[in-house]
Amino acid sequence: MAKQAVQTLSGYRTAEWTRQVAIVIGASLFIAICARITVPLPFTPVPLTLQNFGVLLVGLSLGSRRGFAALALYLIEGASGMPVFNPAGPGGLAQLLGPTGGFLLAYPFVAALAGWIAEHGRRTFARLAIAALLGEVVLFASGIAWLAVLTHSFGQAVRFGFYGFVFAEVIKIMGAAEISSRWRKTNV
Repeated sequence: MAKQAVQTLSGYRTAEWTRQVAIVIGASLFIAICARITVPLPFTPVPLTLQNFGVLLVGLSLGSRRGFAALALYLIEGASGMPVFNPAGPGGLAQLLGPTGGFLLAYPFVAALAGWIAEHGRRTFARLAIAALLGEVVLFASGIAWLAVLTHSFGQAVRFGFYGFVFAEVIKIMGAAEISSRWRKTNV
């Protein structure tokens, strides 16, 4: 009887582990799909993509650990040459070293921060929007810092990586917070 209970528990753990791995892989693929929705902007080497929205949604919905894992997997996929990064860039490791590298490398931390804030309190729209906003602060700090290294000019980095994106990022923050708050309410 005890042996059967251990086998059942072991089977449950294996099934749950498999489910969690599938969720993380699915989330990394969701980010890859979001990356395909890209609008190159003539005044900057950084394109406008739906990736940031996907990163925020994954972090808010899956939490800090699974969100971090999904985005770390996404970066591994991209660095290994899989076509998951936005198509406007060179792809592979070169994309991580190019103008969007600072943004890309921040993704796991953005998802982890937004997810951690979402996990530690009531999942209201306002809380999730604040979590997403703080994630975006980390994202843009990293992206602009990387651009400043590449351009040797903080002012140029801000022009390339911030001004043209503010309006779209507000929409992404609000959209991710709204979808995550509604999704969690219906799946609790």
